Amino acid sequence: MNLYRYRPGWASSLRWTIAATTTAVCCAVAIVLGTLVHNVVAQQTVGQLRADARKALDEASVQYTYGTSSGAVAVEVDPRELPDRLRALVRGGESGSMVGSRAGKPVMWAAAPADGRALAVWVPYGSTRSHLRDTDTAIIGSSLLAAGLVALAGLFLAVRISRRLAATAEVARRITDGDLDARVGMLPDGGRGDSRDEVLAVATALDSMAGSLQARLEGEKRFTADVAHELRTPLTGVLAAAGLLPEGRPKEMINDRLRALHKLTEDLLEISRLDAGVETPELAEHDLGPMTERAVRATGLDVEVRILRDARVETDRRRFDRVLANLVGNAHRHGAPPVTVTVNGPSVEVRDHGPGYPDGLIEQGPQRFRTGDPGRGRGQGLGLTIVVGQAEVLGAKVEFSHAKGGGARTVVRLPRATSHPPDA
Repeated sequence: MNLYRYRPGWASSLRWTIAATTTAVCCAVAIVLGTLVHNVVAQQTVGQLRADARKALDEASVQYTYGTSSGAVAVEVDPRELPDRLRALVRGGESGSMVGSRAGKPVMWAAAPADGRALAVWVPYGSTRSHLRDTDTAIIGSSLLAAGLVALAGLFLAVRISRRLAATAEVARRITDGDLDARVGMLPDGGRGDSRDEVLAVATALDSMAGSLQARLEGEKRFTADVAHELRTPLTGVLAAAGLLPEGRPKEMINDRLRALHKLTEDLLEISRLDAGVETPELAEHDLGPMTERAVRATGLDVEVRILRDARVETDRRRFDRVLANLVGNAHRHGAPPVTVTVNGPSVEVRDHGPGYPDGLIEQGPQRFRTGDPGRGRGQGLGLTIVVGQAEVLGAKVEFSHAKGGGARTVVRLPRATSHPPDA
């Protein structure tokens, strides 16, 4: 099971990832340093107290040996509350010290052998324990404060980075959607990307790529328009001259090729107008089912029309007829029968039973002058390009996909008429 799929949205955010990582590292460092400081302070404090206890034990041993007592040292022989481990150590002939209790209060015991018994002294340990507790509290408080400050600083830096990356991603999405004028614009140094700033380097590369892509596409559009305009005038003259040829098979062949060339020229002119963005639709409300049937009949091709659910749409009938005629013609030219057109609500599906669309066309969309796959026959590759361009003018969506059971499937989704509620 992929647990990453079930992570909440905020957990996969870059800003929270950076903030959480810096906080975790800070906490780990604080724990290590706090432990080290605690051990050092404890060793020093307890070591000093243990040294005081041993010094008191030395004085007590002298007093015990000479039978004197100054009263300055608290001393007792075989005290009942002496820790068992320390008592066993003394019985073995050694001296030592250990934290224990006396009268319910913590003390530092120190004991040494004296005439087969345990001579013991004690030093109060309560203030030392309180000092260590206060030190630990200060360490924990400082660690939490440092972790909080580092988390805020990490979040601040992460927000700055994520905002710049989000802006870059948004521009990339706009370029993908066709807005080639979109730019990130992160060039505070006059257009020279700083190699030490990776985000700026990515933004600069994206802007450079967008500019190069825009220049190439604009050049292609100008070339298409120029070729179409340059071909139209001499082609019209050639068509007129062909009409003067004597009747026969050669004239039919010439006229057939000239008509194909004339259609190609008209397609190029249409594409150039679509590229220029000067096309304006004449929108009106239509019943999609009857409009589709009329458009299919106008093609004169053998197509089965199915109306599963009719809908009222807002579109330009002439442009819609152009879109549907190109799709049906493409299905007959490059696919295989039967070809079906299905109306389902505001959507029209055109399907054939041929080899299907190539994967590149489905992923990237149609490319002019390219059919994409020899299996779908030969052609100029302009029909689907015009379909996409006219659909964009109509505000429609076009989807290319493989049909279940084989064949090419194209779905055109038209905007509904605003004066009618959606179908139930």
